[in-house]
Amino acid sequence: MIALLLIGVLLGACDKQSARQEQDNAATNGAATSGEVAPSVSSDTKYIVDRSKAGSELPDYLFRDAEGKELSLARFKGNPILVNLWATWCAPCVAEMPQLDRIAASHTNSGLQVLPISQDIMEADKVLGFFNAKGFRHIQPWLDADNAFGFGYGGGMLPLSVLYSREGKEVARVVGAPDWESAEAQALLEEAINE
Repeated sequence: MIALLLIGVLLGACDKQSARQEQDNAATNGAATSGEVAPSVSSDTKYIVDRSKAGSELPDYLFRDAEGKELSLARFKGNPILVNLWATWCAPCVAEMPQLDRIAASHTNSGLQVLPISQDIMEADKVLGFFNAKGFRHIQPWLDADNAFGFGYGGGMLPLSVLYSREGKEVARVVGAPDWESAEAQALLEEAINE
């Protein structure tokens, strides 16, 4: 059963090592082209929850905002955090971005920080163009130009989300694209918020 679940996740996620042309480029203009099919984000086989690093300290990785200003992940300690590694060339990543924007909007009172950190190396213009085309209002385009998060988390698959408690302790990792508005995903968010 676990092997079947893992196969489903691997088929529904984007491999950062594969050539980009082999993967759907759903973000070229901020929307899927007529020949592409948007992936479904269901809870049955599209993601796994990994708690093997639960309790680990919040890393001090550096990333940049849209203007190129460097920030530290540790700056957000004191708030629950959802770090989401994604890329414009990853169809499941692109598909979950509107949900992440809605999560950020609906959790303002809890202090949840939703940080979609792009793994588009040296392609800030593409990331900013995607955000502008989509008109997200509650999430910002964060950039990991040095791939510190990709190497640090060692996932190799996108999307990869990591939840942290207010105390800066890892709660869980989510490999793949869940339906962030499902009861199961909401329970994970609440766990990070209330821990």
